[in-house]
Amino acid sequence: MPDFTIRYAKKSELDRVNEIRYQVNRVHSNGRPDIFRDDFCDEMKNIVYKVFDGENSDVIVAVNGDTICGFATVEYIAKEKSPYGLQREFYQICEFGVDENFRRMGVATKLISFCKQEAENRGFDRLELDVWEFNEGAMRFYDSVGFKTYREYKEMDI
Repeated sequence: MPDFTIRYAKKSELDRVNEIRYQVNRVHSNGRPDIFRDDFCDEMKNIVYKVFDGENSDVIVAVNGDTICGFATVEYIAKEKSPYGLQREFYQICEFGVDENFRRMGVATKLISFCKQEAENRGFDRLELDVWEFNEGAMRFYDSVGFKTYREYKEMDI
């Protein structure tokens, strides 16, 4: 089994991260073509550069040798107290993906472990993400590494 290193991305690696993001985009556009665009437009490509440059966000990569084989984009969220909820802070995984050629090799588990440790190092006590129900493999994976569902969105066609 290959050995993977997890670390913060370098700006020069973001084009490769976008290649994996495009694979993830296809999963979504195939799973819900009524919601997700099937192209990977420049606006979509540029998101990862904004995350990289953001003050409260980062891009994390999984590397095997010289090959980026997985990634996560994360944000550090501070929500103010509102009429509906208490003030809270959490570490959010916004995007997450593993190259199709490196799946089922432990990359995703190592990425989640890194995120969990980094969240703890930054003083967060909660890691959050969202996942689409059609993505059954991702749902099973997140459950297997300890995520719990605390909210669901429902829809009804009319």
